[in-house]
Amino acid sequence: MSETFTNPNEAGDFRRRVTETRRKGLKRRHRAERRFRVFGFLAIFAGLFFLAALLFSVAGKGFSAFQQTTITLPITFSEQVVDPEGLRDENPRLLLTANYPALVQDALAKTLDLDPANAAEMREAMRLVSRSARVDLRDVVMDDPSVIGKTVDVKLLAAADVDSANKGQIDLSLPETSRRVSDQQAAWMAELKAEGRLHKSFNAGFFTHGASSRPESAGIGVAFVGTLYMMGIVLVLSLPLGVASAIYLEEFAPKNRFTDVIEVNINNLAAVPSIVFGLLGVALFIGFLGLPRSAALVGGLVLTLMTLPTIIIATRSALKAVPPSIRSAALGVGASKMQAVFHHVLPLAMPGILTGTIIGLARALGETAPLLLIGMVAFVADYPASPLDPSTALPVQIYMWAGEAERAFVERTSAAIIVLLVFLILMNLTAVILRRRFERRW
Repeated sequence: MSETFTNPNEAGDFRRRVTETRRKGLKRRHRAERRFRVFGFLAIFAGLFFLAALLFSVAGKGFSAFQQTTITLPITFSEQVVDPEGLRDENPRLLLTANYPALVQDALAKTLDLDPANAAEMREAMRLVSRSARVDLRDVVMDDPSVIGKTVDVKLLAAADVDSANKGQIDLSLPETSRRVSDQQAAWMAELKAEGRLHKSFNAGFFTHGASSRPESAGIGVAFVGTLYMMGIVLVLSLPLGVASAIYLEEFAPKNRFTDVIEVNINNLAAVPSIVFGLLGVALFIGFLGLPRSAALVGGLVLTLMTLPTIIIATRSALKAVPPSIRSAALGVGASKMQAVFHHVLPLAMPGILTGTIIGLARALGETAPLLLIGMVAFVADYPASPLDPSTALPVQIYMWAGEAERAFVERTSAAIIVLLVFLILMNLTAVILRRRFERRW
C-alpha cells in the first residue's frame, strides 16, 4: 500500500521512519542470532565439560586397577604339609586339600623374622597376603608336583588394603585407628619393599580372573567371555532378521493397514524401556521354552529382540536414502524387482545398514536391566564353556562391583567402565570407518 504526500518534508520523514524501523528490526535479528550462538556455544561447552568430568573421574579412579601389588615369598613346599602320607602318585587329588596357608605363614615368619608361636603377630602378618594365595600355591603344585620338597620364590597377590596403601590410596600418616593398615603392617611393607619383594606390576589377572569376593583377585575375564557369547548371538540373529524385515517392509510389502500397524509397532518397540524386554525374556525364554537362567543364550536372545527395532528403522532409512532413479534404471534394463533391490539398492544402502547395526550392537553391549531380570547377576567364577552355561556380562559385573562395600572394588568398577567405554568407542569408530569405506556420492 502506498501513500501520497503533498509536502516533501512529510515524505522524507516517512522514509526516515521506515529506515529506522528496518534498522531496529535488523538489530533485533542480529541480537537474536548472537544470543542463539552464545546459547549454542554454552550448550556445547556444558556437554563437553560434563563429559570431561565423567571421563576424568572414571579414569582417575580406574587406572590404578591396571596395576597390582604382589609379594614374592620363598615358599618351601614341605612334603609334611603338602603330601604327608606320600599318596600323590596314587591319588593326585589329595594335593587339592593340603594346608597351603601354612606354607605362606612359614614363609612370612622366615622372611620377616617372626616368631611362629606368636599367634597375634602371625595373624597380622598373614593379613599382608591375599587369601587367594591358597589357590595360587595349589595351582603351582598341581601344575608341577616336582616342586614338593623344594623352596621356590612365588609371587602372591597382596591383600586389598596393602595394595591400596602401596598405591598411595591410604594415607599412612594418619593415626593408626583411622586406617585399615596398622603401623606394624606398614613397617613390614617398607621392609619387603626394601628387599625387592613387594612391588607393583601390570595386573593381568584383571583381564583373566572371574568374579571373586576378594577385590585383589577379582577380574572381568568371565564377564568378558559371556559378553562375547551374547554379542555373537545378537549379531548372528539381529542382522539378517532386521535387514530382511526392513527390505520386505520398504521394497516389497503392500501399503495397507496391516503394514501400517507393523510399522507403528516397530517404532514403538524402539522406544520401549529395556527392562520390558527383560520381562519378556523371563516369560518367553525361561518360563515358556525352559531355557536355563543366567545363560548367555537367553541374554543374547533378549538383546536381539531389543536391537531388532533399531536395525530395522536404520535399514529402512538407508534404503529410502537411495535415489529412486537407481531402482528405475535397474528395472528399465530388464532387472527383476529382487535383482534391482539386492544388486543395486542394497549395496548402496550398506553403509547406513552397517552403521545402524553397529549402533544397535553398541546399545546392546551397554544394557544391564534386562540381564538382571534373566538371572545374569549370579556370582560366576568359572569360564562358560558354551552359551548354555551360567555366565555374566560386563555391564552386570560393573553393577555388582558398584554395590560392594570394599574400597578396592571402586577402582575395579571404574577400570571395567574404562574397558567398556573403549569397546563402545571402537564399535562407533568401526561404524564411521565402514560408512566412509562403502559410501557413494551422487
